[in-house]
Amino acid sequence: MATDFSQTFSKFKTLNVIVIGDVMIDSYLWGSVHRISPEAPIPIVNTTRRELRMGGAANVALNIKSLTANPILCTVIGGDSHGDDFLRLMDEDSLDKSGIVRSDERITTIKHRVISGGQHLLRVDEEITTPITAHESEKLLAQIDAIMRGTPIHAVVFEDYDKGVITPWLIERVVKIAHDKNIPVLVDPKKRNFLYYKGVDVFKPNFKELCEGVNVSIEKTDFDALFEAECKLREILGYGYGFITLSEHGVFLSDGESYKRFPSVIREVTDVSGAGDTVIATISLCIAAGIDIVTASEVANIAGGLVCERVGVVPVDYNALLKVLKDIDL
Repeated sequence: MATDFSQTFSKFKTLNVIVIGDVMIDSYLWGSVHRISPEAPIPIVNTTRRELRMGGAANVALNIKSLTANPILCTVIGGDSHGDDFLRLMDEDSLDKSGIVRSDERITTIKHRVISGGQHLLRVDEEITTPITAHESEKLLAQIDAIMRGTPIHAVVFEDYDKGVITPWLIERVVKIAHDKNIPVLVDPKKRNFLYYKGVDVFKPNFKELCEGVNVSIEKTDFDALFEAECKLREILGYGYGFITLSEHGVFLSDGESYKRFPSVIREVTDVSGAGDTVIATISLCIAAGIDIVTASEVANIAGGLVCERVGVVPVDYNALLKVLKDIDL
């Protein structure tokens, strides 16, 4: 019998999810090119529009909010003007700011993109990627602990972009606090902290990250070899479920005893940006709502496919996801 997802998803609005990780501002500068600079062989862009969007872990929070749940973003940003812009963007999207720590020792990450005629001409990044200081880690942990004490939390998501906010010290302590409260912990890892996420409930690397993490070279479609590599990683980290994204080949779920592969359901790929953020946001809510891991994986796979049909980094559409689930009779 098909699942009544409209009833199941109605639980989302009661859920609070902490999202810990690196945030950034995505800056877009649109314009047109009509001539080459006399100073150097480069195009001159006459700008017509500028837009700032939240990115990184903030996009996971936006996906959670789009699915009607309440995300609480926990991160460190700079005490600079870009940090002011980030807080303003949070206000515009009505995001909870109780987990934000500001530091005058860091700058807020911003990625400037110059676009003309639908083509990216240039990207300029302003960022500090060194790990946050011990003092900043302690302040962030104190904020997270206070939130967990004062608000019912139903899941914790680590969204790691290797920009320095997540440290091994922070991982160890947050996982302990969460598990002491029976709160599931899900991880979207990056290289620097890859082998520090021990004992989490769901570990979600992509295919490349998995292969680099256990130093193997396999084909993306060799699922038996993929399972072997995942089991090797499981021995190191001791997590509950391995959930590996395989881009055009869908997603791969393992419990250490067996595996399932869910093929991609993308009907027309427009832009794959942000799909991983959508996947981790969706599976975290499904698990928090009591949906079994296999169904949660299928739903997350479908949600990731949906955002690939739209241009740019955009959160999943709640109603569109419900409609697709109903149409395929999952």
